[in-house]
Amino acid sequence: MFKKFTNGCVNVINRWLPDPFLFAIILSIVVFIFAMLGTGMGPIQMVQSWGNASGFWGLLAFAMQMALVLVLGSAMASAPVFKRFLARIASIAKNKRSAIVLTTFVSVICCWLNWGFGLIAGALLAKEMAKRIRDVDYRLLIASAYSGFVIWHAGLSGSIPLTISGGYTIGEETYQAGMNQTVFHPMNLIMCGLILVLMPFVNYAMHPDEEHTITVDPSLLESDEERTYRIETPADKMEHSKILWAITVIAGFVWVIQYFAGIVKSGGSIANALNLNVVNFIFLFLGLLMHGDLRRYVDAIGDAAGGSAGVLLQFPFYAGIMGMMVAKNPDGVSLAGIISDFFVNISTDTTFPLWTFLSAGIVNFFVPSGGGQWAVQGPIVMPAAAKMGIEPGRAGMAIAWGDQWTNMIQPFWALPALGVAGLSARDIMGFLVIVLLFTGIVACGGFLCWAAFF
Repeated sequence: MFKKFTNGCVNVINRWLPDPFLFAIILSIVVFIFAMLGTGMGPIQMVQSWGNASGFWGLLAFAMQMALVLVLGSAMASAPVFKRFLARIASIAKNKRSAIVLTTFVSVICCWLNWGFGLIAGALLAKEMAKRIRDVDYRLLIASAYSGFVIWHAGLSGSIPLTISGGYTIGEETYQAGMNQTVFHPMNLIMCGLILVLMPFVNYAMHPDEEHTITVDPSLLESDEERTYRIETPADKMEHSKILWAITVIAGFVWVIQYFAGIVKSGGSIANALNLNVVNFIFLFLGLLMHGDLRRYVDAIGDAAGGSAGVLLQFPFYAGIMGMMVAKNPDGVSLAGIISDFFVNISTDTTFPLWTFLSAGIVNFFVPSGGGQWAVQGPIVMPAAAKMGIEPGRAGMAIAWGDQWTNMIQPFWALPALGVAGLSARDIMGFLVIVLLFTGIVACGGFLCWAAFF
């Protein structure tokens, strides 16, 4: 029964799920029509709201920040020194149980730190495990590595908590919640902790029996050879100069230390001082440090940059959607306002974040990007939450958890890990359905407790 169910899910996804860019186009058309119907504005006014500087081009800085989260995290995970570190971790595993448990555990932590970093690090660790543990199911191993991605938006690189940490303006209102009210809120940490502790064992419980286990020949998993460089010209010497590398790395870490020292000196919170720019800055210079060479880091960034193509193409369309949703007619009515009023009328303080989480999980199928989803749902959820007196941190994290939740059966972000592993979405999707159900229970219970006890 389980295999029929999961195979059915995979077949539907593979047959009917087109490129996410098509969903951005379709959603733009849908919002265009409903915004005209709801506000009474004409098509020319809607087109202007869609294509102006605060619409189509309104998220350029945010799009660049999100692209850097992926590129910088992936580049850091590809550093030779980090690959050797993963090999040492893999050597700890002695059997298939410890391989699955350890891979899941490390993947969750890495994705919580930085989602781009976690996607690549988890896949690389899984390959190292498969080289050493011959009887572990390779599909489940890669699924376990990807399952850590279910925690990314509740972590340090989460686009929504980092965005509202510094305040984010939607229409005429600004919504702000420090990291102590989002990522470091006790309830968010409890939910993350439950997943970190329990999910490794949930994954292992899915391991097939010996008859149905699919293994991989370790000889097929040999790591790509590291690039070699010939240093012959003055330009080559400058590109590989340890002096220039050291000056750059030291300057970066001096700035980081001074930044946080200034926050502490002024009586502020280090956690609340984190935002997308600061997180990206830290990962950039950590990557430089770990690669140990300017030229190697440039090449690592080039290798990782291809993964950001979807972000760069889709975000202007998400920004256009946001522009149409917040556009107001002469009476001050907007589509976002109409929808938020509807949610206010059918929800309570307890149920609103829960419905937001579930709806965000559905929206994620069509907008498989945390930043893009914020652009689409933020203008609806945040004004509605403000009207109900719900703190912006809890409302924002409801979107964040819903976004990361259905990534387990939305194969868009699995592609980098699958590329490293040499598998297809069909190979891992059945296992991830169970991960989806488990994490959904944790999140639903968590948001109910958030309303009851905090």
